Amino acid sequence: MTQTQWQIFSNFRNEFKRNCELWQNDFASILLPLQNDARKKDNVPDYPLETSIVYNTSLDEITQNSDIKLIVIGDNPGKDEQRAKNRRYLIGQSGKIAEGFFRKNPELGIDFRKNVIILNKTPIHTAKTKELDFLRAQNKSVNDLIIKTQLWMAEQTYYLQVAFGCQLWIVGYSEIKNKGVFVPWRKKLEELYLNDANYDNLFVFQHF
Repeated sequence: MTQTQWQIFSNFRNEFKRNCELWQNDFASILLPLQNDARKKDNVPDYPLETSIVYNTSLDEITQNSDIKLIVIGDNPGKDEQRAKNRRYLIGQSGKIAEGFFRKNPELGIDFRKNVIILNKTPIHTAKTKELDFLRAQNKSVNDLIIKTQLWMAEQTYYLQVAFGCQLWIVGYSEIKNKGVFVPWRKKLEELYLNDANYDNLFVFQHF
């Protein structure tokens, strides 16, 4: 990547890591009980709740020599992603499917773990994405945080895509529809891309 691209990415990464640490420190004590209640409500088997707000440590492996060809946006960190030993995005079943997709389509020339910046619409963990609605309904400060993180992630996604000039793949569209939990994220992205030629590089998929 160019020096400018590297600087933009590095600034994003540092701010993202710092924000996740701040949000985790400020909200973990509120979020953890709610995340556990959401799990019980959806009859999700018990699992170790370790990280309420998940920074993607895979970003730390990107260097100035990395060849970034694509930005992929998932929903939010799930059970595997929030484990303290992992803290990486798309490493569960969805991530395995994504890796398989690119292996089966070598003509794309993309290694999912080397050539892709992987982000989410929010770094706040739930076992199932729809559980974010449950969290929002239980606590106003949590609701405000969920919206705040979506707006910040949408802005940063836009700036990164423009900087790298690559395609942006949004995977999972059910919750960006009207009344979905990610409407704030979608509307912010639409606002940023309005009258922007980079919009032609944005694609939305149900799944890989």
